[in-house]
Order: sequence, then C-alpha cells, then structure tokens
Amino acid sequence: MAIHVPIWPGSASFFPGDTPFGFYDNDYQFQTDAEKIADWCAKRLGYPIQDVELQDLNFYACFEEAISEYGNQVNTYNTRDNLLNLQGMTTGSNLTGKYVTPAFTGIFKLTENYGSEAGSGGDYTLYTGSIQVSINKSVYDLTDTSIVELETGSVASKDVIEIRRVFHDMAPAKIRFFDPFVGTGLGTQNMLDAFGFGNYSPGVSFMMMPLYADILRLQAIELNDQIRKSQYGFQITNNRIRITPIPQDNFKIYFQYFLKADRDTPKTQSGVISDYSNIPYNNVVYEQINDMGKQWIRKYTLALAMNMLGQVRGKYSTLPIPNSEITLNGADLVAQSNTDREALITELKETLDALSRQAQLERKQAEAESLQQQINKIPLAIYIG
Repeated sequence: MAIHVPIWPGSASFFPGDTPFGFYDNDYQFQTDAEKIADWCAKRLGYPIQDVELQDLNFYACFEEAISEYGNQVNTYNTRDNLLNLQGMTTGSNLTGKYVTPAFTGIFKLTENYGSEAGSGGDYTLYTGSIQVSINKSVYDLTDTSIVELETGSVASKDVIEIRRVFHDMAPAKIRFFDPFVGTGLGTQNMLDAFGFGNYSPGVSFMMMPLYADILRLQAIELNDQIRKSQYGFQITNNRIRITPIPQDNFKIYFQYFLKADRDTPKTQSGVISDYSNIPYNNVVYEQINDMGKQWIRKYTLALAMNMLGQVRGKYSTLPIPNSEITLNGADLVAQSNTDREALITELKETLDALSRQAQLERKQAEAESLQQQINKIPLAIYIG
C-alpha cells in the first residue's frame, strides 16, 4: 500500500488564526515574516532538492513558539532585575517593553520590621499605657487592672503585649543645659568678650552656637546620668515591672507597648505583585523586537522545524520505492535540533546575564578603575611660582 505524506508545496499564505495560540496573529510584521520564515526554513531543510514533509501551518507554529520562548527568556531576566522594585505594586498594568526605574521601595519594605524593633518606624502600632505608682512600692503587676491602664484594654496573658519604652527618667537634659544658673551666662559673656563683641550695646545674655554643639552637650549630660548616677531605671520580668529608685510619691508612669499579635502575624495583601508567578510580564510585541532578537528567533524557529521534521521522518524510518526503499534521517534531525536549541538558549542566557543591572554596574566599575589607572600614569606638570 502506498504511503501518502504531505510535503511542502513551495509557498505559504498566512492568515490570522493559522497559529495554535494566535498570540501575534494581528501583528502586521508577524504576518509578513511568517510567510518568509516558512519559505526560509523549508529551503534550509533541503527544499527543493528534496521533499520537506511539513506544511505552512507547521512552520507558523514553530515561529510562534520561537517568539514566545524568546519573550519568556527576556521576561524572566527582567523579573530577576526588577522584582524587588515591583513587589507590592498592583498587577493591573503590563510591564512588557517598559523601563522600570530602580528604587529603594523593596528594600524599605524589607527593613520595616527592623525599624519597628529599633523604634524608628515599622508596620505595627505603638500604644500608650500607664501604671499608678504608690509610695514605697517598687514592684507592680502589669495584669492588675486597678493600677494599669492600656489603650487597647486589659492584659489577658503574658503573650498579649510587649513594653517597648517606659517614660521614667530624670528631668530632660536640655532643661539643665539651658539653666541660666549653671554658669552659661558667665561663659557666654566670656566668649562674647573673646570675640570682641562684649562692648556692644544692648547687652546680650546668650550667643547662638551650632546645633551640633547643643546635641553633644545633651548627650554628655544623659550619658553622665546613666553611668555615674544610675537612677530612674526599671526592669521587666514576665508580667512584673520593678521601678528604681523606690518611689517616694504617688504618680503615674507612662509606657509604650505593642501587641505581639501585630508583630508575629504576617501581613498579607491581595491584588499586588507578590512573586515570580504574578509579575505582569506578558507576551512581547513582535514588531518591537530588534534585529538581534529576530535573528535569534529565526534560528530557533529553524531548530524547532528541524525537530518536527525529524519526528515525522522518524515515524516512517523507510519509504518504499520501486525495487528498493529509502532510509530517512529522522534521528539525525532530532539530535541536531536538540543541540542547536540548547546552544541558542545558552547563548541568549549568557547575553542577558551580561546585560543585567548587576553586570552593567560591575562593568562600569571596572571601566572607572581602568580609566583612573590610565590617568594616574599621565605626567603632572610642575608649576613654579
């Protein structure tokens, strides 16, 4: 029985809907190139010297797959470079073909929890509470609702709140620093005299100093109190707080606290970019791909068509002819296709790696260092005045 195998007719005519997915069918450049790609691949596979057991629809499918593979590789590397900048943004907009400005947003989000622990920001709320302190009583139970007031209600267990800061200190250092009876008046007058301003009228009782000078003095006073005086302290163990020195009056001590559930419960947000799976990189626009990309796509299309032809010929390893038979090269085509595709993918990945943001910065650093070395070797002119 004779075997009829459809072969390449020698020409192609593309219409939207001829590809399996139709990703690029409405792109005029794709429509034009699809027919050319089919003709080029057929001739590269031996037509018209030998028959090519493929139809135009097969070449179109390979062409579409090659473009999608190219776009997938490019989008994957763009995701690697931009994910940290884009996490938390809405998933509504397509990022394909768009420049993403590097930002510190992702880094700030990662450090919010550290900011909460350091008391310099964060993503959970600090609440205010107070303890009614009594004379000669040093230890207080934080679960005692008769003396403890919390902004969020009473303490149910030791795991409910964590005190972050207790406002039980001496008078602020700035009060003593700006106290006119601590010698600042005379010191200021001596400084005015030293600068030659003492004889000017009207009399001046203070002198404007740099702000950092005030801060240094405040820090010196507070550090002195902390090390040399060791007063006005507290210690928290479990639900008990110990106040030192022993109170000699009835007053309230205020403190800041947060709910442990706020810190220990991860925050979730829907409808935003979370990871690799939902970052909105869509199919590339074929018309916007440059010539370097299109050349890669042409080669990859040929490799896919070669694989498909090898699979077809592998099904019919021999074809009968009068008084003999022909052995087909299906296995050779499949092996060559696998080698070519692997080489093309490796080449594209290496190119994208070399063009990543990190690689570009490292290259610029190397260029700057090389330039600096060259400049250092330039003789410097000697000027004699």
